[in-house]
Amino acid sequence: MTVVMEHVNWNPALSTLLNSLEENKSEIPSCTDEEFGFLSDLLRSKELNALVNVHKKIQSNAEDDKFFPVLSNSMDIDVEILDMLASKTHGSELCRELFHLLQKPHIQGLLCTHDAVAQKDYYPRLSEIPLEVDEDEETVKIVQLVKSDEPLCGDDVEPIVGATIKTCEITGKIVIARIMHGGAADRSGLIHVGDEVCEVNNISVEGKTPNDVLKILQNSEGTITFKIIPADSKGGIRESKVRVRAHFLYKAADDPYIPCKEAGLDFNKGDVLHIVSQDDAYWWQARREGDRNMRAGLIPSRALQERRIILERQQKDKTDDEEDNLMPLPTLCPRPSTSSLHASPTKCNLQGIKTKKIMYDAAENDDFDREEIPTYEEVAKLYPRPGLYRPVVLIGPPGVGRNELKRRLLVTDPDKYKTPVPYTSRPPRPGEVDGKEYFFVTREQMEQDIESGKFIEYGEYKGNLYGTSGESVSSLLNAGFVCLLSPHYQALKMLRTPQSKPYVIYIKPPRFEILKETRNEARARSTFDESNSRGFTDDEFNEILHSAARIEFLYSHLFDEVIVNGDLAIAFEQLVTAIHRVESEPLWVPASWVQ
Repeated sequence: MTVVMEHVNWNPALSTLLNSLEENKSEIPSCTDEEFGFLSDLLRSKELNALVNVHKKIQSNAEDDKFFPVLSNSMDIDVEILDMLASKTHGSELCRELFHLLQKPHIQGLLCTHDAVAQKDYYPRLSEIPLEVDEDEETVKIVQLVKSDEPLCGDDVEPIVGATIKTCEITGKIVIARIMHGGAADRSGLIHVGDEVCEVNNISVEGKTPNDVLKILQNSEGTITFKIIPADSKGGIRESKVRVRAHFLYKAADDPYIPCKEAGLDFNKGDVLHIVSQDDAYWWQARREGDRNMRAGLIPSRALQERRIILERQQKDKTDDEEDNLMPLPTLCPRPSTSSLHASPTKCNLQGIKTKKIMYDAAENDDFDREEIPTYEEVAKLYPRPGLYRPVVLIGPPGVGRNELKRRLLVTDPDKYKTPVPYTSRPPRPGEVDGKEYFFVTREQMEQDIESGKFIEYGEYKGNLYGTSGESVSSLLNAGFVCLLSPHYQALKMLRTPQSKPYVIYIKPPRFEILKETRNEARARSTFDESNSRGFTDDEFNEILHSAARIEFLYSHLFDEVIVNGDLAIAFEQLVTAIHRVESEPLWVPASWVQ
């Protein structure tokens, strides 16, 4: 019996397979009618036939040199367009429609699929391996790559072809140590980690060092030919989609431990990085977010950077004669061994931060927060939602001017900006009204509310409890107000949660001379004197600067923005601009906030 396929788009190969299945049905006694029907329906399905036709089209176009993707980063462009449209959705119906369309899952799924296909490289094609191969013979393949400006580093050194090579500690052979994402080797799909390099441009590398191989490559022009013995395992390279914010400055040229300085990626504190590979326990591969450079660069992994920070802190503690609380430091590994290339990244035992109820007073203890080791924080874009604003948190040392900036915002637009009324266990002072300056409650009641989790931040000062309830903040946010908070800096850990999603602005003092000059000219009253009857002293200015340095050391990785309050008018203008940006632009936040 011949099965007639009535649609012109049915794939001939599937038609032939289906006909053969029908003709030989009787010779498959173990196949039930249900199983046969399922397989028959699958071969007849339009979806399978369409997929096979698409695959055939791609293959034939690749072989005919017609398949050239225009770009391979359409998802990145989609994100950039969303960023541009976010500020225009209020004024244009078309912009608003496009903004919502580009966020739809099926559109983003289509773009991701396009990028996955476009990033493949179909050239060159290797000849078929003979079916009859002597089992004792090693399979050798010839790979040709076009030389580029990428480093190929020796002794675990790199680009020129976007791969690192090294001497295997066991065999003494030259092997591929790492494939750089987006580089020529990665795009070819023909070179894999662990492959043994036998020849480069018909020159044997037997007995040579990686640096010798590097010199051969540097002296080569045009196409570079490698003779390679494939590794037993050839795991495919898949880019991760992880984005992180870096909490430290990194310069590859100054790093004595990086396997290849030319392959390193420099970045500044606060930069957002696209981590494309975390396969190596010591060295991750990354690109700066938005960077059009296809090839990734090497950066220290979280585990490696944590060890460095522990070392720096221990050395500082030793110079200060504070060795009592030192932790043993694992030895830094300058270069990963062969066995470590695929090891799972180690987690420093200081990485997990416990939840701690913060009770702060004039004698502050920062030892708990000092245990945190900020390196990288996974982030994602949070898009603004009309009518639902993120709370703005002003952090800074006492006396820097946070409350004055907050007061000016409240006066400027009282219908937009609100601040929650705090609670306190102290008795009201003359002229104070319950529910206006504070909600006055008993200490017992406040301790009970703290225990039940009603306060998002609280603390003790001069024997009295103070705090801000979560309900008071959420009620302001739900009513469409911009909620302003200026808590003690140790409360940041309790405030920075997926529920509140605050935007943290650090109000920083200028250097001593400007701090003193501007406060004296403005006749500022000392906040260290409860009566506010005098100006600041030099000792108090120094205390502001000392406190600011401590806050930055402990909490700078939690800041979204820094404003230096030298000139109050300029600082206020910068604050207004920052708040407008929070309301109108998509911004990077911890990834857990958008999941």
